[in-house]
Amino acid sequence: MSAYLFRQARVITATSLIQPMDVLVNEGRIVAVGQTLDASGAAVVDGSGLYLAPGFIDLHLHGGGGHDFMDGTVEAFLGVTRAHARFGTTTLMPTTLACTDDELNDMFSVFLEANKHNTDGAAMAGVHLEGPYFSMEQRGAQDPRFIRNPDPAHYGPILERWGKWIRRWSSAPELPGTAEFAKALTERGILPSVAHTDAFYEDIEAAAAIGFTHLTHFYSGMSGLRRINGIRRPGVVESGYISDDLTVEVIADGMHIPPALLKQVYKGIGPNRTALVTDAMRGAGTDLTTCLLGSKKNGQTVLIEGGVAWLPDRTAFAGSVATMNRTVRTMVQLAGVPLQDAVRMASTTPAAIAKLPTKGRILPGLDADLVLFDENIDVHLTMIGGRIVYRR
Repeated sequence: MSAYLFRQARVITATSLIQPMDVLVNEGRIVAVGQTLDASGAAVVDGSGLYLAPGFIDLHLHGGGGHDFMDGTVEAFLGVTRAHARFGTTTLMPTTLACTDDELNDMFSVFLEANKHNTDGAAMAGVHLEGPYFSMEQRGAQDPRFIRNPDPAHYGPILERWGKWIRRWSSAPELPGTAEFAKALTERGILPSVAHTDAFYEDIEAAAAIGFTHLTHFYSGMSGLRRINGIRRPGVVESGYISDDLTVEVIADGMHIPPALLKQVYKGIGPNRTALVTDAMRGAGTDLTTCLLGSKKNGQTVLIEGGVAWLPDRTAFAGSVATMNRTVRTMVQLAGVPLQDAVRMASTTPAAIAKLPTKGRILPGLDADLVLFDENIDVHLTMIGGRIVYRR
């Protein structure tokens, strides 16, 4: 594995932007950060006028580059990881949809095989199961045929067979059987996440106490303030602001959540509790104007216009086509967030949420997962584990 010296890049650490600095990489790790480092034996990468940041970590995406993880092929998995690496993503979490058990089992089998061959795409940090334990009223684009309550007869075999590779599982915590489900997850080190839920604030308080400490695609597919019999009752959205014990993720494409609300999330929740995600479908990183949402076998055709996917009748969004560099750009240029904080939400914070201690920061000894980009957050180079996998 080659050694590299990034020369005179503006380095973004977990808390600040350093002007300008050298970063030395060797054997897949960051070796040193400083001024005028010795470049002997290292290939020099000129970072003049560019920013060097920790690689972006996407905790929630379904596809990209014309592929979807639910397609059930190694080609699809590798196609997604390569596509997002071009936009600065160095680690990602393949995410499922509510589906048949056979489709889920096939997905895991393909995931394991794809991992053996993933040499030039974003690393896969385990699987994120999105569903099928959801509120029918908040299901969004999830297929209602597969939505159900958590039942140990259903999730038990899944955990027994595939639990080692599940990083997080999103569900609606107000459903019957949630306490037992949460216990089964936390015992295996799996993060229970709140999603597609009609819960009240009190439900989220109770859920947080048993491990549900993360809110999936904040604002999307979740309840907010409601008036019931004249009494205002806060929902999941309000819980994200009230509780310091909860983390959130936002689809920062500027469409799913308008810039004004992204600014409110930044001010009210902050960069240490907020992760940027794409929640991307197969159209991300392509010029497609129509594509399938979901698998090639069971997906539905959607339109891509104005940087977002729409249902054919244009009555609602059908998915995101964002890339991680776009989410950072949106936060900086549209929501007015300082660059170092936007980068933190795309790297350091998701690394902490996913418990990836060697990622998300530029420090000696940590993984050499790095992204070099310009003022417009256009990516010039992506490095994963000390290997350059994309260069503009």
